[in-house]
Amino acid sequence: MKRIIGGLLLLLLSHLALGQVERGNILIRGGTVLTVTNGTLEGTDILVKDGKITQIGKNLTIQAGIKVIEADGMYVMPGIIDAHSHIGIDALNEATNPVTAEVFTGDALNPFQIGLYRALGGGVTTIHAMHGSANAIGGQCETIKLRYGVKDPEALRMAGAPRTIKFALGENPTRIHGSWNSIVPRTRMGVEFVIREALSKGKEYNEEWGVYNKLKNQKGFRGKAPEYSARLETLGDILNGNIIIHCHSYRADEIYMLLKVCQDFGIKKLVFQHVNEGFKVAPELANFGAMASVFADRWAYKFEVYYSTAYNAAILTKNGVTTSINSDDPELMRHLYHEAAKAEKYGALSDDEALALITLNPAKQLGIESRVGSIEVGKEADIAIFNGHPLSSYAIPMITIVDGIIRFDRDKDPDDVRIYVDPNQELDVSFKESGYDNVDNCMKDALQSFADFFETN
Repeated sequence: MKRIIGGLLLLLLSHLALGQVERGNILIRGGTVLTVTNGTLEGTDILVKDGKITQIGKNLTIQAGIKVIEADGMYVMPGIIDAHSHIGIDALNEATNPVTAEVFTGDALNPFQIGLYRALGGGVTTIHAMHGSANAIGGQCETIKLRYGVKDPEALRMAGAPRTIKFALGENPTRIHGSWNSIVPRTRMGVEFVIREALSKGKEYNEEWGVYNKLKNQKGFRGKAPEYSARLETLGDILNGNIIIHCHSYRADEIYMLLKVCQDFGIKKLVFQHVNEGFKVAPELANFGAMASVFADRWAYKFEVYYSTAYNAAILTKNGVTTSINSDDPELMRHLYHEAAKAEKYGALSDDEALALITLNPAKQLGIESRVGSIEVGKEADIAIFNGHPLSSYAIPMITIVDGIIRFDRDKDPDDVRIYVDPNQELDVSFKESGYDNVDNCMKDALQSFADFFETN
């Protein structure tokens, strides 16, 4: 019995150890620090203890044993945050219903994806791993830190980050449900109906539970609890302000439509994604308090995205809309600092305004700005170090730090950083097809298929 209990305790302790987040101590010495919130600090040190920034200043003294990064001649900025990503997860769309608020990308985290490391190579430290845009109301999303090297999916989560959910307007939900499956929504007005109907059901659900919770402790009450629904529970949490909506959108008319819907239901936490025609309704977005996460200059890849401008981010920013630039793509994610620089060329934003598009502003959109997004004492040590100014087309990310731990080092990392893969291992013979071990199989059966085609046509 003692052995069983001891084994269970060891199993529990090992599980807890796997779930723990590693945090480091480090001194970044003598760099040009781009704080985003407090200007540029030349020749400045940053001291990190237990994963948090504890001091910023010149000639800081440290205890023996703390790792030192010599950053003289380098540029040090907050880790880049991507408010719209689909890496780090193994599932995107639960496209079986126009409303799937009950599903959660956080249940499908994959720490082994090499894309996480590649994003670190672009100075990215935090991403919003989102549900896809197949549904008018899709699944809940997960904010994760790029702690590449961990093997436990739980260690990717940014603990305590606010809950978020994906909505979608326009052609994606109308094509997938209407055109392909002949169910509502088939039009943009159908998308509005689906969202209004779902939120109305969530409101009724909240009211039913409110009545039950009020009466259940009263003497003589014999009623039963309403039937639990994960979908309606989530919709109710949106209405209660506990979940931030992130909505796939392009056209100004549909953006304005959702503003009115949210106004009718008292929803205040709203971020539009893509927002290609956001510049047309920038004052309306600002008056509502909605935020916008946009592409720098990516459009015309389908008809509803035909009309846009590279001035979009600057126009939104100048109108008081909290604006970020996102990737929605694992390759573009590695170049978000280039994307931010375009807002200086198109719109003449300042360095700090442009850098905020990929640091502080996406942090605000995810509700994590008190923890990351700028270099300030007390914030988590998510930091990117470049060999030149990050808004220069010649700059190269050299070191990326998450929670005070170096997760990417261009000069020191091995050529193969995949987890659990030995690049020198021999191929398991069980994967080979008997009789073809020494033959190139790429065109196997092609000639026979070609002959069969002419025999039957």
